[in-house]
Amino acid sequence: MDRLATCPKQDILEYQERFDEVHSALYRWDVWAAAYLIGGGCSDDSFMDFRAGLISLGREWYERAAACPDSLADHPVVVDAASAYRDEALFYEEVNYAASEAFERITAGGEDFYQAWDRYRSEHLPGEESDGDMGEDFDFDDTKEMHGRLPRLAALYLEANAA
Repeated sequence: MDRLATCPKQDILEYQERFDEVHSALYRWDVWAAAYLIGGGCSDDSFMDFRAGLISLGREWYERAAACPDSLADHPVVVDAASAYRDEALFYEEVNYAASEAFERITAGGEDFYQAWDRYRSEHLPGEESDGDMGEDFDFDDTKEMHGRLPRLAALYLEANAA
């Protein structure tokens, strides 16, 4: 966020646009299932934080997780979290608010980010669509299903809890 706070307001709004795009692209059942395993459960709000956490890992890990959520079994934080208190791993709420906090910092609170964001969206994103297809829904509490869909993460998290 410190780096973002050095940018002009327009750049911060453009950052928020791109953040929303990549955040929405992760709104899928398979990604939610990965969050469910890693976090030992995952509410709607927690899933927002998990997706923000994936974005904060950078392009390489974001793209890997987007292509195959089970690949998160290779990430050191995920591996470490399997044997520790885990609902903190990759659940980074503050990343969701990086643009608004940076905007507030550079305007010294003199201009509301959300008003500026609404104006920006109406000018630049008038036909903005909602989240797309989440893929096939499945039961996250079905151990066999989770092993079938996310075998490596299930091995890390379900087998660690069974022991």
